[in-house]
Amino acid sequence: MKRDSFGSKLGILAAAAGSAIGLGNIWKFPYITGKNGGAAFILVYLFCIALIGLPVMVSEFVLGRKTQANAVGAFKAIEPEKPWYLAGHLGVATAFIILSYYAMIAGWIFSYMGRAVTGKLMTVAPDQLGDYFGSIIGGTTESMFCTFLVLLITAAIVISGIKDGVEKYSKILMPVLLTILMVLMVRSVTLDGASKGLEFLFKPDFSQLTTKGVLEALGHAFFSLSLGMGIIMTYGSYINKKENIFKLAVQVTIADTLIALMAGVVIFPAVFAYGFEPAAGPGLIFITLPAVFDAMPFGTFFETLFFVLIAIAALTSTISLLEVVVAFAIEEFKMSRKKATIIVTFALYLLAIPSILSFSAWSGVTMFDGKTFFDLFDFMTSNIFLPLGGLLVCIFVGRVWGTKNAVDEITSNGLFGFEYEGVYNFTIKVLAPAAIVVIFLNSTGLLNKIFSM
Repeated sequence: MKRDSFGSKLGILAAAAGSAIGLGNIWKFPYITGKNGGAAFILVYLFCIALIGLPVMVSEFVLGRKTQANAVGAFKAIEPEKPWYLAGHLGVATAFIILSYYAMIAGWIFSYMGRAVTGKLMTVAPDQLGDYFGSIIGGTTESMFCTFLVLLITAAIVISGIKDGVEKYSKILMPVLLTILMVLMVRSVTLDGASKGLEFLFKPDFSQLTTKGVLEALGHAFFSLSLGMGIIMTYGSYINKKENIFKLAVQVTIADTLIALMAGVVIFPAVFAYGFEPAAGPGLIFITLPAVFDAMPFGTFFETLFFVLIAIAALTSTISLLEVVVAFAIEEFKMSRKKATIIVTFALYLLAIPSILSFSAWSGVTMFDGKTFFDLFDFMTSNIFLPLGGLLVCIFVGRVWGTKNAVDEITSNGLFGFEYEGVYNFTIKVLAPAAIVVIFLNSTGLLNKIFSM
């Protein structure tokens, strides 16, 4: 079976950056920054990105490119006699489950985008926005339709292949995303009182930073780069030997971080200018920001641009998540891309239904300490599967395959220089695994139990 591949360096960067740039940058990063005091949190986050996130991303890229295989096939190719392929299965399963509920959240964004375009969102009084959001996510029919729409658009792109689908549309969506971000940044920083928001973002006050904030920065640095779920490994398998893997990983990391900071520049000056609370939590974009736009001149226009922006960010992530599972189905079950995409998308929609119903008919159905289906899927993937997947990649590259073989692939067998070999060896063998264990213990609540003993 002839394997598809990326056709240009720009296409690789756009697709890989698009996989990392998603709701985590434009939705989660701003609200956890607000919750943890702003600039001091950002500095810790940047340190964690450079020291932990980047080396793990490089490791996933080289595993994919070395083997030219999907997330399961990569482990099989290097260790065919041992059950390391189960680590690949974990990555595929993680991507599959995440996409099932991520498509639902993206559906909420599409719903808001439609209401912003028609001006309907502007008619809602600011003090009613919380109830309004609750009515949207609790509306089963609309959520089912919008989730289906997100999966349909995503499948239509992935079914076209890497060069004509993933790469082509990434090269369109990413420049549009950047353009909208820049327009919104200009509008936000020119508002009266915007300087307080910029100060909040860029003037560190370490008295606002807690131990919990440092651990959250570490966790988000790992998750924001799409690590531990097979995406980077799968995209790496479509890259040829002439590309500098380390340079590409650095560029993707910079793009991911830059977009997150730009989103902060869009959000916080506007929030401070109109006297809203920066630590508004997950409701920041669905409840607080519509109230901000309502108070802003030409608010309907900028509100529409904002929700188009996050809809694009959501799509760049759904595309990469679906590609992980489709690539696995194509290569492990010898399916055509069309058949694999249709079957996987249908299965995803079925799995999305329990998450959708968690906010309506099944909201009272709980398990494991009161978790709904949505809570359970989110907890399992974010707190268990992703850290475990990243840890297994570090152990496999550092201790099984060996960092010497990884460095040979990073340099394309001597074609490129790599002066950070010593730092990379230490990070993959010692530092990253230790950090991921801390992330796991913190996110599952075990760290507090250990220190309270």
